[in-house]
Amino acid sequence: MRTCFAAIITVCNLANAAYGASPPGRNDEALGGRNRYERCLELTRRNAEEALNKAAVWEASGGDGPANHCAALALVALRRYREAAIRLDQLGHASIGSAQQRADVFGQAGNAWLLARRGADATASFSSALALSPRDPDLLADRARAAALLGDWKSADSDLSAALKIDDNRADLLVLRASARRALRRQADARADLELALRILPNYPEALVERGALKLESGDATGAWADWQLAVSRASGTAAAATAQQRLDALLHAKKK
Repeated sequence: MRTCFAAIITVCNLANAAYGASPPGRNDEALGGRNRYERCLELTRRNAEEALNKAAVWEASGGDGPANHCAALALVALRRYREAAIRLDQLGHASIGSAQQRADVFGQAGNAWLLARRGADATASFSSALALSPRDPDLLADRARAAALLGDWKSADSDLSAALKIDDNRADLLVLRASARRALRRQADARADLELALRILPNYPEALVERGALKLESGDATGAWADWQLAVSRASGTAAAATAQQRLDALLHAKKK
């Protein structure tokens, strides 16, 4: 599940393989015939610099899409997000692989652009992905994140509404839309989204964090405190709990002034 816009810059599926099986000749006999692409992806998690170097050698010897994709994911692991995003976009436009594989690559490019805090570029990548996979609610949610980064809350709301028409049982998408609607000053609609999210997933920490923010804005500091405390107690060690704790600390500090 996705998280609220407060934690908007997240990596979604960047570690996933875009090329399920290597074409003939891509298995590395020195590794007992193991899939060279999968081996390269494994290496990005353990030693990204080495993975990048090996991918470059492989690409020079005809590795094509799989080698280039592994290199891009190694760049993400090295936090060279802009370089990674450019590579991934180029790979998507190269028309290598199936439509779904290309959509996945464009989606990864969009997430790399988000990590680079380049909302407009992320929007373009997610739009390319959606042209290939128009009924993917996660891609719509990702493009909404890019819109939020740009402060374009109307577009974020529109994409999230489209995603919820495809899958209306997604508490995470409801929380994201509630965040957008709160930014648009549509408090009643935001509140309705959060209540529905909490019916789908009782005590869902991201919904509690967002509902607390909504309550605080309406002057209900006691209600906000209760929601954030519940998020901390129910989801210890998570990003949502950390956000809730930060807001509790800020509220306590404000009360002492």
